[in-house]
Amino acid sequence: MAGAGVEPVARRAEVLDRLRTERASPAPIDSLSLQEAYAIQYEAIQHRSARGEQHTGWKVGCTSRAIQTAFGLAQPIRGHLMAPHVHVSGATLNIDDYVDCAVEPEFALLIGTSVSGVGLDPHRLRAAIDGVAPAIEIHNHHFFGDRPSSQELIASNGLHAGVVVGKVQPLADDIDLDLEGIGCFVNGVLVASGIGAEIMGGVLRSVGWLVGDLTLNGLQLEAGEWVIPGSPVDLVPIREGDTVETKVTSFGTCRARFAR
Repeated sequence: MAGAGVEPVARRAEVLDRLRTERASPAPIDSLSLQEAYAIQYEAIQHRSARGEQHTGWKVGCTSRAIQTAFGLAQPIRGHLMAPHVHVSGATLNIDDYVDCAVEPEFALLIGTSVSGVGLDPHRLRAAIDGVAPAIEIHNHHFFGDRPSSQELIASNGLHAGVVVGKVQPLADDIDLDLEGIGCFVNGVLVASGIGAEIMGGVLRSVGWLVGDLTLNGLQLEAGEWVIPGSPVDLVPIREGDTVETKVTSFGTCRARFAR
């Protein structure tokens, strides 16, 4: 994956990683293939790992047909969740750590059994989930290229900047994730809401896509990893002083405050 014919991959990876930490402007990358964009993502993650960050799971992005069409994509994208950017509910976060901070309410799925394969049965995918928690995904909602592109979206790890995770609860047999309501509240006001079925037609469809995509790239979803499968709502911009909450019908509340 690391070769991918990008000239030079390592330099572009450094630029994208510097973009995250120093807000530098990268060279245009919208002429790259999606494979090359993933190669840059991989290199940037390797650089972060070398500095002591740890891979803790995966995000699925661009799960709606409208967003895929806007970026010229035929399927979702994936990115890495990295510690120490996985926070516990109740955290106060420095808004200056983010570029054009925006959030999405998410389901956080804790994987209990390693799983791989393409086109897996939904029952097998559900059985691999050990628990569910409400979550807030944080984004650096800013493109540094001349225009928004799928290549920069992928190379910059899906604009992912972190995730706040609430209390994990078991996925009971009588809970249908697709019917679970999920809402985003800012300063106590509901600003966006949806249900699980609005994520690719079903939460497990998103998980299945991720497992299949990892399998095709020689990887698997590992026990102990988190998965955030996408959100049924649009990004919500956040300002200094805002308190954000994700509420999920059967799984409670996750909260974070953004201060300076």
